[in-house]
Amino acid sequence: MVFLKFELTYLLISNNVWPEGPGETSSFSFNYIMVMMLGELYVISFVTAIKITIDWMSENKRAAKLKKAQLETELRFLRSQISPHFFFNTLNNIYSLSLNKSHKTPETILKLSELMRYLIYETKPNLQALDKEINCIQNYLDLEKIRYGEKLSINLKIEGNTANKEITPMLLIPFIENAFKHGANKSIKKVFIKIELIIKEDILYFRAINSLPKPEEIKTYPQQSQEAKKQGGIGIANVKKRLSLCYDKKDYELKIDKRECEFLVDLKLKLE
Repeated sequence: MVFLKFELTYLLISNNVWPEGPGETSSFSFNYIMVMMLGELYVISFVTAIKITIDWMSENKRAAKLKKAQLETELRFLRSQISPHFFFNTLNNIYSLSLNKSHKTPETILKLSELMRYLIYETKPNLQALDKEINCIQNYLDLEKIRYGEKLSINLKIEGNTANKEITPMLLIPFIENAFKHGANKSIKKVFIKIELIIKEDILYFRAINSLPKPEEIKTYPQQSQEAKKQGGIGIANVKKRLSLCYDKKDYELKIDKRECEFLVDLKLKLE
């Protein structure tokens, strides 16, 4: 290319092929070759840098889109893991109530319908109104009260302004479900569950406490299959994963403490 440039300049423009050089140049010299090659190298490097930058930005944008798609897919999968056994248990309870011609049957069906409508149609967005999430929790607790009756003592405490606050849907239910699973569902004695939702400005302080049965108070079930054991404990792991996907580390703090007679979950979360 340097030789071609020399020949074209010499034939078409001027015998002095290097007018900016130290002197008149009309021969294909070593100095001319080196200077021209360095000049072309500078141009090539500059253009290459632009091309690499454009490619990097394009690849970075594509990777960001792919990561977002993967996160959305994973979030949908995690939402789908909300334990369906709750619905089966509630349907069994409705069946029992209907056999006994209980006046609670219509109320139970209505609450289950509201809960299912919320889960199916209103949990698709990444964020949901905190009021709706709390209403879902209340319906859930009401259904569990019907299920366990006098055996269960539930204390729900809500403080602060919930209006115009948003939260990732179905984020708190697994903690509450876990409280029933390891408390009321395992004990043959009366148990208690305390749920607190305290909102201060844009911070939610959530606490779930459930009593743990003593060894002699634990229900005995037929030996579980290995698959059933593997499925246990999905709820808490699910929430931890969703928190890491939906929120920055600085926006939440999760503490889980298992004591001798209590299981306690504390979540501090920045609301949108």
